[in-house]
Amino acid sequence: MPDDVLLTFNAGSSTLKIGVFELTAKEPRNVGRGKIDFDQSPLMLRYSIGQDRYEKAIRGDNSGQFVSVISETLDHLLAHLPGRLRAVAHRVVHGGMVFQEAILLDDAAIERIEKLVPLAPLHQPQALRAIRSMKTLRPDVLQTASFDTAFHSSQADAVRRLAIPRAMHDDGVRRYGFHGLSYKYIVAKLREIDRQAVKGKVVACHLGSGASLCAMENGFSRDTSMGFSALDGIPMATRPGWLDSGALLYLMRTGMPQPERIEDFLYHECGLLGVSGISGDTRALLDDKSPEAAEAIDLFCLRISGEIGRLCATIGGLDAIVFTAGIGENQPQIRTRVAQRLQWLGIEIDENANSSNLTSIKATSSLVKLFVIPTDEERVIAEEAAALIA
Repeated sequence: MPDDVLLTFNAGSSTLKIGVFELTAKEPRNVGRGKIDFDQSPLMLRYSIGQDRYEKAIRGDNSGQFVSVISETLDHLLAHLPGRLRAVAHRVVHGGMVFQEAILLDDAAIERIEKLVPLAPLHQPQALRAIRSMKTLRPDVLQTASFDTAFHSSQADAVRRLAIPRAMHDDGVRRYGFHGLSYKYIVAKLREIDRQAVKGKVVACHLGSGASLCAMENGFSRDTSMGFSALDGIPMATRPGWLDSGALLYLMRTGMPQPERIEDFLYHECGLLGVSGISGDTRALLDDKSPEAAEAIDLFCLRISGEIGRLCATIGGLDAIVFTAGIGENQPQIRTRVAQRLQWLGIEIDENANSSNLTSIKATSSLVKLFVIPTDEERVIAEEAAALIA
């Protein structure tokens, strides 16, 4: 009898990433992946099922015809798979103070997610329209939601608090943290690789176009670099990371008074792109010989190493560092520069292992373990969904 099919939808501000899983008796088995880039015209669904790769034009668009986009996507993907579509599992960026674990979606849950849109105005609506499109097209199919903020609910109140009036904190203006699905996966993989390390004090570095760090003890989040929004922490491709609020006041007084303009500026014009004036992609900056490119890379690595130091203060030490996501997994130069700035912690990197992107990259003399572990957020979403519908 064919296995049921589970799809994961990871809706970003400009892309829809899709995971295709078969619900076997043991665990979800990944059999394919897909992606739609909404900045392209016409839209194209690029996906793989097993070893086969496909590219299909999508007639719908990224606005009023989004239901059509989802409908065509389902038709293309499911044509290659036996079994019925049992469930669609969604990544939802913000769970606020309401959602601290994955949930089955019903009308009441969707309404509560809608109320959290002001906390993540660029990302939350993207997940909601995918959820509503599926509800319209296939009301018979179960839907679940996994939240990027949920992993960080184990943090102490003092860590999550901003130095603002208590009433505002109680209303939800607090540090939440993101990339929680990635960190949950890293904990599971590190437990397989080094059971002793995962029990200790670990800082995981999720370094991609969006980037954050998370301090963990025994696999639980204790602190993270991102705070109230995904703008906080270390510099990213086009986001500034930590920014003095006085700088925002200055911008508002000197020609940028509209919130929408400031939002676009902070999300799309800052970070490595803003510093270099060249690109937000570290690969391009590492290849570029200009002083502006070098300065952007230096700032990126300086802020990462500095944030690791701050996180060590929260957890009271450091046993291991994990590098993950696109930059963390694939760019040895960045890992080297971060490690060099942390030699005062007894960190020494094995350059041969590092240049080969091996799992363990610590030198024998290093007092801290160093790992490179590819992340897989879609697998976490699928596993959480499978547990809910079992």
